[in-house]
Amino acid sequence: MDDDIQLVERLYDRFNARDIDGVLAALTDDVAWANGMDGGHVQGREAIRDYWTRQWAMVSPHVEPVGFRRSADGAVVAEVRQTIRDLEGNPLQGQTHGLKDKTVGHVFRFRGGKVARFDIQDEV
Repeated sequence: MDDDIQLVERLYDRFNARDIDGVLAALTDDVAWANGMDGGHVQGREAIRDYWTRQWAMVSPHVEPVGFRRSADGAVVAEVRQTIRDLEGNPLQGQTHGLKDKTVGHVFRFRGGKVARFDIQDEV
């Protein structure tokens, strides 16, 4: 497995452990990160910290990669099962944000051995 894919696997592990600093260390300072709750992107590590802190105060997401591939432009595309629960671990009902249980594609683009951009594809 190549270094980029190993990095992405570590990111999922650290995200699921709620280790924000462990994930942010693998991102460029100016990273663009897809905002799965509200749409668009957040820009930079501190904006991602704020986004996840807000997200984790509302829901308990878990992301499990089930496969990886390279896109034509060299990005790593992870097929991911995303599970979103309330803070007590129950399935969500009537949520008002864009997060829900589904399989999605996560697209990672790299610069200098770090993630420079993250996008979400609804179709893998």
